[in-house]
Amino acid sequence: MKLIRYSSIDGNSTGYWGIMALFAGFILAALGSSYYMEHHGHYVTGMTNQIVWGLPHVFAVFLIVAASGALNIASIASVFNKKAYKPLARLSAVLAIALLAGGLMVLVLDLGRPDRLIIAATIYNFKSIFAWNMILYSGFMGIVGVYIWTMMDNSVGKYNRVAGISAFVWRLLLTTGTGSIFGFLVARQGYDAAIMAPMFVIMSFAFGLAIFLLVLMSLYNGTQRELGDAIVLRLRKLLGVFVAAILYFVAVFHLTNLYATEHHGVEAFILRDGGIFTQLFWAQVVVGGLIPLALIYAPMLQKCRKSLGLASVLVVVGGLIQMYVIIIGGQAYPLELFPGMEVSSSFFDGVVNSYSPTLPELMLGLGGVAVSLIAITLAVKALDLLPVSMADAVADPHHKD
Repeated sequence: MKLIRYSSIDGNSTGYWGIMALFAGFILAALGSSYYMEHHGHYVTGMTNQIVWGLPHVFAVFLIVAASGALNIASIASVFNKKAYKPLARLSAVLAIALLAGGLMVLVLDLGRPDRLIIAATIYNFKSIFAWNMILYSGFMGIVGVYIWTMMDNSVGKYNRVAGISAFVWRLLLTTGTGSIFGFLVARQGYDAAIMAPMFVIMSFAFGLAIFLLVLMSLYNGTQRELGDAIVLRLRKLLGVFVAAILYFVAVFHLTNLYATEHHGVEAFILRDGGIFTQLFWAQVVVGGLIPLALIYAPMLQKCRKSLGLASVLVVVGGLIQMYVIIIGGQAYPLELFPGMEVSSSFFDGVVNSYSPTLPELMLGLGGVAVSLIAITLAVKALDLLPVSMADAVADPHHKD
């Protein structure tokens, strides 16, 4: 592999500032939505006492999970010493921080009382997985920040592998912690499964890589820099493996639940009788899994960048749908307070909970996405993150002239 030269982008074109203005518009709309919900109370949203995590949480958890996966390329380069991925490690690490920042912004603004974050940051209940996640999120920011430093400053470059391994281990802990939020909630029939933790890890791999591919191809197309087929083909195959792994984990999760009698009710709800949740579940399988796999592995599409871009978009859409089914669907199914008994009261016992997301919730979620995108757009202008060329002759260690 030849010596890689990095540079920032000019960022002075009308298109660049137009994109920045678009992202800024979504962020302002998100701030306005947060103020509206905080001022009037959460009754103006679709959330209720039964469904307390709404659409903003879907976006927030998706972005947090994707942040871990966006670090894939940097981890493969440093931890597993794959030289082909090393030129893109800087972009990978910065994108990871950007996605986490967007997800955390949504979480903070959806609290209703953002000032309560001070309590969460200073008083810890170590029996709570939420308290552990506060440490994991802030730790991820710090460790990946140091990791970026070792990549961009030759004076500390000798610590790059140590920083890379630390970031790799921490990102696994972070995603395991996020998945455990649901796995530890034994009162919810739709959660309560140890497999939630590794399933969230593999979901992070696919979601983060899909977003990375979209950002990478957009940046290189927008700046007229050369992006060779060798690295794109590697990333294409990697995305296919991760998408297939998600389908495997989803199948194991539901087959395991079907084996246990206590979960038959919630499985029937999600797979067959849940109305919109059933429709979304199968849409996620098809749109976020089977169609992307067909686009990725079809022999006639192996060098088609548009098909890879479409597959990445579908993986992102499927990921959001999957989070919606897990988070909202898991709350919609009624709590089984007395297993094996019929319960009837005026407090929604045994009743499937309804939820209809509102515009402020959607705008807050999209605002988090905009924060992530505006952060990476500013970063590539301010820092030398992008290789000047990723042509096969420059980036492919196996290329022959």
